[in-house]
Amino acid sequence: MSPRLLLSCGEASGDLYAGVLTRELRAIDPALIISGFGGPHFAAAGGRLLADYRGVAVTGMTEVLAKLPKLFDTRRTLVAAARAERPDALVVVDFPDFNLRLARDIKRLGIPVVYYVSPQIWAWRAGRLATIRAVADRVLVIFPFEEKIYRDGGVPVEFVGHPLVDLARATATREQFLPAHGLAPAAPTVAILPGSRPNEVSRILPDLVASAALIKARVPGVQFVVARAPHLDDHLFESARGLTMVEGDADTVLVSADVALTASGTATLQAALHDTPMVVVYRLSRVTYMLARQLVSLDMFAMVNLIAGEKIVPELAQQAFTPDAVASEAVSMLTDRDRAARIRAGLAKVREKLGGPGASRRAAEAILRVVGGI
Repeated sequence: MSPRLLLSCGEASGDLYAGVLTRELRAIDPALIISGFGGPHFAAAGGRLLADYRGVAVTGMTEVLAKLPKLFDTRRTLVAAARAERPDALVVVDFPDFNLRLARDIKRLGIPVVYYVSPQIWAWRAGRLATIRAVADRVLVIFPFEEKIYRDGGVPVEFVGHPLVDLARATATREQFLPAHGLAPAAPTVAILPGSRPNEVSRILPDLVASAALIKARVPGVQFVVARAPHLDDHLFESARGLTMVEGDADTVLVSADVALTASGTATLQAALHDTPMVVVYRLSRVTYMLARQLVSLDMFAMVNLIAGEKIVPELAQQAFTPDAVASEAVSMLTDRDRAARIRAGLAKVREKLGGPGASRRAAEAILRVVGGI
């Protein structure tokens, strides 16, 4: 019988990582059958979709309430598939609120569990370590400092590196990309990345567009490119009408930009990998934000700052996130070369901490070692 894996990821970044992981797994063992909860990247790599994350991905603890029925249905579907097909292992990718519960249910069936892109217990909800220790046969971490945290907590762990190191590839140079969209390569260019979840885009994009107008009034010749995540409704981008918009090519947008205005998340690491100074913004519902402040153990939220261990890029959350504040930071980066150089030096240190190329291959090999009982 061919070996089988059940996989679960629940958002755009997890689907991206699951896609390349699936490719590497099937390159090592072409007979491997992989099915589960994912999206277009997972499916394109040869994964069989039992449920699609699109339509359930949101940010925030209160915002997820409306999606709970669909998430419960998805979990039931995956557990039923595990009972019927008896996979050799469950691989969960990030998305901890869902995946930790799923892992508990699957573990009870006697199926090994591998957690890839583990919860950020070093930033918030450190109590999850005990849950992870109970359900995970192996944790594959993407930041080097995470390895000691899990090992000291009694969790079998391997550092494999960050998959974005391989994935962050532009499709064109700045000199090719900007003219193709009617823009000038020599002009100051600002990228706008409002996130990949509908509720995130609706809360963030209008104020980023408003900040663009303020930047334009202060920086002669400045131009803007909106990096639009795939599979989002057009109505979410109505506020950005009149700005150049590119779908599904954030890396090239970042390569072509002097500064990025970006939602907190994976895009901040993409910007770091492309040496692009950035202003990081974040906005949740008031209730979710108040709850989160009780749980978060750090005074920073931007991933690049957390990895660096210091605030190398400005981050603006909730009331601090205003068009005026974003514009002031962006104009400073566009006009103060010394400040931009200091930020780039900090981003270089972040890149060093992400590990070398080949993270997805190392993760695939680690998963197959668990399947093989190694």
